[in-house]
Amino acid sequence: MDHIRNVVIMGSGCAGHTAALYTARANLKPLVIEGHEPGGQLSLTTLVENFPGFPEGIQGPELIENMRKQAGRFGAQYQLGHVDRVDLSKRPFALQVGRETIHTQTLIIASGASARWLGLPGEQALIGHGFFVRYLRRLLLLGKGNRRDRRR
Repeated sequence: MDHIRNVVIMGSGCAGHTAALYTARANLKPLVIEGHEPGGQLSLTTLVENFPGFPEGIQGPELIENMRKQAGRFGAQYQLGHVDRVDLSKRPFALQVGRETIHTQTLIIASGASARWLGLPGEQALIGHGFFVRYLRRLLLLGKGNRRDRRR
């Protein structure tokens, strides 16, 4: 156990980048582990109109890139990888990321969510173009961007 980190953050969506920003500003030198979907769902989102500070809206990937740059400016580090196993039974915590073991005093889990696709023909071609279709129990949501129609 050569090096023990102060903070490791699992996840690189809005919550992960926000945690990285605040812990980096506190000089804790956080490491952000970007999983299978770097940037989270905002990386697949077109116009985001409901994020504070952007009255005209902002593209999802641009927002994520801005958040990453801001956290990086204060010393946050980023590593692409998948956390395979975590031992929380003792401190420092041990995270298995591929063949590497990372030890940390604090672990922030900001894993977010993944889209649950319906498997409709052509559905994957709409990713990143602002369209969504989700089935939630008996409610079907159809829409573009963050606007939607409700159909029962």
